[in-house]
Amino acid sequence: MSLSRISPFRVAALQMVSTPEPERNLAEAERLIAEAAANGAQLVLLPEYFCFMGYKDSDKLKVREHYRDGPVQRFLAAMAAQHRVWIIGGTLPLLAADPAPDENRVLNTTLVFDPRGEEVARYDKIHLFSFERGAESFDEARTIRPGNEVRTFDAPFGRVGLSVCYDLRFPELYRRMGDCALVVVPSAFTYTTGRAHWQTLLRARAIENQCYVLAAAQGGQHENGRRTWGHSMLIDPWGEVMDVLDEGCGVVAGDIDLERIAAVRASLPAWRHRVLDCN
Repeated sequence: MSLSRISPFRVAALQMVSTPEPERNLAEAERLIAEAAANGAQLVLLPEYFCFMGYKDSDKLKVREHYRDGPVQRFLAAMAAQHRVWIIGGTLPLLAADPAPDENRVLNTTLVFDPRGEEVARYDKIHLFSFERGAESFDEARTIRPGNEVRTFDAPFGRVGLSVCYDLRFPELYRRMGDCALVVVPSAFTYTTGRAHWQTLLRARAIENQCYVLAAAQGGQHENGRRTWGHSMLIDPWGEVMDVLDEGCGVVAGDIDLERIAAVRASLPAWRHRVLDCN
């Protein structure tokens, strides 16, 4: 298909400050999805942990769902069908298919639903965050089991690559996705690491892969005491920030324009000049 025949496709990222109460979080997500759809978004990305931010890491075990059976999954499917949009559901805690009897970990999973409300893709977060500095201490491996498969799906405008938060620091993952028009990064970056590296890493992934990057973040002071960086944004293939929201709940949006991707790759054909195989 000629690029000139493809109209720009509007995408949106939701920024949230999620709480330990799933019902409140789903209500806020519903409000923001409706706002994004009303403003023309055809694909909506939610942040990591959009449905739940507990007081301690192990709290997520209490709200984990069986795959294809649970209130959060039903919510995402219903929102996609109701608003006739693609929904990339941030992440939610899923029970592993083969849990041990004393399993105390979950998968941190992104699910994608098409405008009919049907699931079309699943990605289990591969890279698990660990950070120690002063009073800040994080180790996702204590409560999360890592995934092991790179995942993409086909949207009307092209291939979309799926990644989550800490994945952003591993460029080889994005090379494994192949030729994407868009890469998504639902996240809950800490304030400390986000302030230092968030925008730099997002722009790098857009520039080196010459595609759009859409990042939906948690952004503010949470009831559990955690502070997240926010700055949800859409970045174009040249590394330009098209829209950004610093803190608080809201929507960032913009258009995926395939002609823009083609123009960037024609003027600086770095994608075509790749030599090393990352597999």
